[in-house]
Amino acid sequence: MIRRLALAALLVPALLAAQSRQEYAARRLTLETKLPDGVLVALGAPEPAHDYVNFSQAASFYWLTGFREPDAALVMVKRGGQVISSTMFVNPLQPTREVWTGHRAGVEGVQEMTGIRGRASSELWKMLDSMAKRGLPFQMVGAFGTREVEDDSAPTRISRTADEQLADRLRRRHPSLEITIVNDAVEQLRGTKSAAEMANIRQAIEITALAHREAMSAVQAVRNEFELQALIEYTFRRYGADRPAFSTIVGSGPNATTLHYTTNDRFFEVNDMIVMDIGASYRGYAADITRSVPASGRFSPSQRDIYQLVRDAQSAAERQIRVGAPSRLMNDSAEAVLARGLARLRLIDSPGATYDCSTGATPRQCPQFRLFYMHGLGHGIGLEVHDPDQYTYTATLAPGSVFTLEPGIYVRERVLEEMPRTPRNQEIAARLRPAVQYYRNIGIRIEDDYAVTAQGMVWLSRGAPREIAEIEAQMKVPFTGPSPRDRELVDRYRTAP
Repeated sequence: MIRRLALAALLVPALLAAQSRQEYAARRLTLETKLPDGVLVALGAPEPAHDYVNFSQAASFYWLTGFREPDAALVMVKRGGQVISSTMFVNPLQPTREVWTGHRAGVEGVQEMTGIRGRASSELWKMLDSMAKRGLPFQMVGAFGTREVEDDSAPTRISRTADEQLADRLRRRHPSLEITIVNDAVEQLRGTKSAAEMANIRQAIEITALAHREAMSAVQAVRNEFELQALIEYTFRRYGADRPAFSTIVGSGPNATTLHYTTNDRFFEVNDMIVMDIGASYRGYAADITRSVPASGRFSPSQRDIYQLVRDAQSAAERQIRVGAPSRLMNDSAEAVLARGLARLRLIDSPGATYDCSTGATPRQCPQFRLFYMHGLGHGIGLEVHDPDQYTYTATLAPGSVFTLEPGIYVRERVLEEMPRTPRNQEIAARLRPAVQYYRNIGIRIEDDYAVTAQGMVWLSRGAPREIAEIEAQMKVPFTGPSPRDRELVDRYRTAP
């Protein structure tokens, strides 16, 4: 109850429009203090080609403005160390178009919403061209460095984003124009989450944890991956989530050993492990929680071995979450536990053992434990499921950080065939094969969400059962359909920032 009241306190109406507007203004001011004099151009996401496709605002633009409509841009001019003008370019009111897309804020409405003077988006180029003529340097935030394949039949043909095309047009018209992409500057600021952001992240996490509990209870009542996916995503939307923050992963048996498996169409078998890597997006903010559960409802000895090893690695990383601590200690601790455990289970020769990961006269050596643990320990979460976090830039844990820890072990049936065929690797494979056969097709990933505060670490995703006994107990809860609605959780949507 105390935890619920604490969360509710973060969602009181005092955090709504007026204060949110102040928060966005403070973010822009903080960014501008880090940039030299010139023109800051922050570009929002374009409208989808079809108006029946969901629109999602560009994360950094939304972080700076709080504005959710497409085709928007923010232009700020800084001279003498001061911002002398700010303008939001938006789609004007157009009732015939709004029949299809919904009501727009328009030029007048955007000022009321954001406190920034509005102009029609069609006037953006004229203003940028005029400023470029004056020789003012440009700093731009947008979709730069992104590449998309235009045509599957011509995979080498690459399209440039609309933001890149705009920058190219400016350069062609003004060859001496200085344009600097400052995405990193915004992302570094995004790595520190405010109280309002934390409220939305906590809500996304609480909904995701509830979906995990529902899914665990349902495993033995359903028969396949897609039924669990449907229940999970139904739970998300039922409690006010925008959508899944990423493609839902429900991988059973051999699919549990594929990191980003999203087909979700296999029928369970009784001896399977099921990896559920899921996250709700709530008012644009993502959760990311992974649980691995036995299809039978009880962990077998081999499943228990791998599960407890992954859990121990996660626990070792958790112990390193301290204000001011080097972030690398989390990774170092988790990897040390995984390597020792894999050696104990005879899946690798020793904690420091290597294999030939290239051929040639002097083969390159790679750690054997990387055959079973191929990804990083975690990542920031926020407006994106892989959001920037402070430690990405500072290598140090600090208040305002929100991130995941997700160690895993994946015993793919043909993992030993992934090693290059060298005499040494064949000897290694012969030694490891019995253990690989014993543990084959067991995939375990455990992922939780954490925050760093001035008081220390907060485990945010505690609501999703994690220990072996907790999971087995949750899976015994009879499933007769989705649980009765938690009205308090739904009603928070009305007052969320």
